[in-house]
Amino acid sequence: MKKILAFMLTGALVCSLAACGSGTKETGAAAGDGTYRVGICQLQQHVALDAATQGFQDALKEALGDKVEFDLQNAQGDSNTCSTIINNFVSQKVDLIMANATPALQAAAAGTNEIPILGTSVTEYGVALEIENFNGTVGGNISGTSDLAPLESQADMLQELFPDAETVGLLYCSAEANSQYQVDTVKAFLEKKGYNCQLYAFSDSNDLSSVTTNAAGAVDVIYAPTDNTVASNTEMINNICLPAGVPVVAGEEGICAGCGVATLSIDYYDLGMATGRMAARILAEGEDISTMAIEYAPEFTKKYNAEICDALNITIPDGYEAIAE
Repeated sequence: MKKILAFMLTGALVCSLAACGSGTKETGAAAGDGTYRVGICQLQQHVALDAATQGFQDALKEALGDKVEFDLQNAQGDSNTCSTIINNFVSQKVDLIMANATPALQAAAAGTNEIPILGTSVTEYGVALEIENFNGTVGGNISGTSDLAPLESQADMLQELFPDAETVGLLYCSAEANSQYQVDTVKAFLEKKGYNCQLYAFSDSNDLSSVTTNAAGAVDVIYAPTDNTVASNTEMINNICLPAGVPVVAGEEGICAGCGVATLSIDYYDLGMATGRMAARILAEGEDISTMAIEYAPEFTKKYNAEICDALNITIPDGYEAIAE
């Protein structure tokens, strides 16, 4: 905890110095015009993150109407760009920052310890912010929502669909701390069920193709967690795994729609809505963000990709819902 607080304080000092020298005029509700200015830093564009951002904006507009303005910035998958975006929000003195995905949250935490920060599409806040013995409340100026699906239930689903498989490949980006957390957790559950698990980590999209090709040639099933790089490259993954006859079990619906056979997933639009409602309580009702616990999705749904299942001759049992085309 000391490490992340020191990191946050250092970033905040740098940003405040930059703001003092910029001559930026005070904006938002603090300027007395009654309008709240909200900066949104989204790591990159893909179905899940886009849905979370839309839900967030819709919930805040529903609560505040025309009293809220959004500055939506996309970092195009670059963590350094996240930092630049956050520093700009800090210099503008926005009233609240929404950080969509783990690298965006980490950049926001380093950028300010004063402006309220709400994360979304973040799997495990303790892991993302390096908080030891995380108890569900970050404290300080940070809270938000988590997209963590019950990982043991995902392992159960994989066994339900592929009881005769022997080797499971875990495909994930090593640069995403929450992806590492998910595969480590699922790996333990799968190994208890008797599966041989192999880790297939890639550093970024440049080596994703080669790593996926290696996995598809060596395993019976691939598991892909809620990983932003995977989510942005589902077509590439499908073009490798489908011809190889290797099914992909996905951590979220967007990945499943692009390259998977099944998922136990949340609704990212609803997750964004929940984050937006938290923002409304902070901005309009003055709720203390330091006491707000991380919120989790209330429902999880088993879904399947009918097209890919048909192509691989996989019969899905009752209790699954087809992903809408």
